[in-house]
Amino acid sequence: MSASSNTIAAGRQSRDGTAWSPGRQIVADSPKMIAALELPPPRYERTVSLTQALRQRRSTREYSDRGLSTQLLSDLLWSGFGINRPGGNRTAPFWRHIVVIDIYVAMADGVWIYEPHPHTLVPYLPSDLRAQTGYQDFVASAPVNLIYVAHGERLAELTSEERRLYASVDAAFIGQNVYLFCASVGLATVFRGALDVQQLARTLMLPHEQFVTFAQTVGYPRT
Repeated sequence: MSASSNTIAAGRQSRDGTAWSPGRQIVADSPKMIAALELPPPRYERTVSLTQALRQRRSTREYSDRGLSTQLLSDLLWSGFGINRPGGNRTAPFWRHIVVIDIYVAMADGVWIYEPHPHTLVPYLPSDLRAQTGYQDFVASAPVNLIYVAHGERLAELTSEERRLYASVDAAFIGQNVYLFCASVGLATVFRGALDVQQLARTLMLPHEQFVTFAQTVGYPRT
């Protein structure tokens, strides 16, 4: 999948052979931009009950390098923070009905941003940044690392400490959804706070009002 940056790596291409270009949140002069990846509709029917998923929920720190299918990625992201009813309401609650969390999806072929409406992945950066999403070795080879980025500017009436508190709670709600989804389909995951959030924010070129809260690794367990 594909991405963005003011400086495009020479010769770097997306999976379909298209040259990399800047994503939605970086202002650049590139005349061409990789199209967003339209995700297939999420599958709502599961054979695993909520109680079974809760029994199987666990944190895993050993992963296979096997990638996730586009359909599975679609199901994962919708379960985490997708739209589940009219009005744009989500699968996870959020403080004062203000959406402050974006999910950045770091994979081998770049960083994408999940847009719940429409259900798409928007290209952001062409680099493999998985190793920068945490201190543990496994983050570099696991197929997916979700980065929960908060829009602090949407909580302007709060102090800096309060912004981080409420954004962290919102990110944790999403993380639990991801845990339960992974438990229901046999995937492994771990919600992580052991990462250099300031360095990762610089690498992602986030505006100063935005900040990284947590990250979450997803993949198949190593067997």
